[in-house]
Amino acid sequence: MSSQTDNSVLIDAPLDLVWDMTNDVRSWPNLFTEYAAIEVLHEEGSTVRFRLTMVPDPDGSVWSWVSERTSDRASRTVHAHRIETGPFEYMKINWEYSQEGDGVRMRWQQDFERKPDAPFTIEAITKRINENTLIQMAAIKSKIEAAAGKVNA
Repeated sequence: MSSQTDNSVLIDAPLDLVWDMTNDVRSWPNLFTEYAAIEVLHEEGSTVRFRLTMVPDPDGSVWSWVSERTSDRASRTVHAHRIETGPFEYMKINWEYSQEGDGVRMRWQQDFERKPDAPFTIEAITKRINENTLIQMAAIKSKIEAAAGKVNA
């Protein structure tokens, strides 16, 4: 059984700043609240393969996986997927950036399927992804708007 999530946030900042900050994967531990470390494994053109390590869960578990993402600045899209899928059969995420007034709407569409022996139901992980995405988008919005001088840092 597969599932999808679709979330977006309006960021009051120039498109180039939003694009640059969110596509600099090396800075993600400073941009996202959930990532402790990132290791870039390979880069070729607009494609980057990297290992993400999460901050420890409340129970002390640390999760890590390898993902790959390809950005296309001209179309304002990024297509990413997990190489090491862990409890998922697959995990894909598409990022879209669109100009809205003086701001940028950043949209994440995630498509995934759990493995039969995954330690969660598809409903539970969909709920968790939706909730966490809103937290991460709010943190990213705040940091980018601060960098743009739009809010008190």
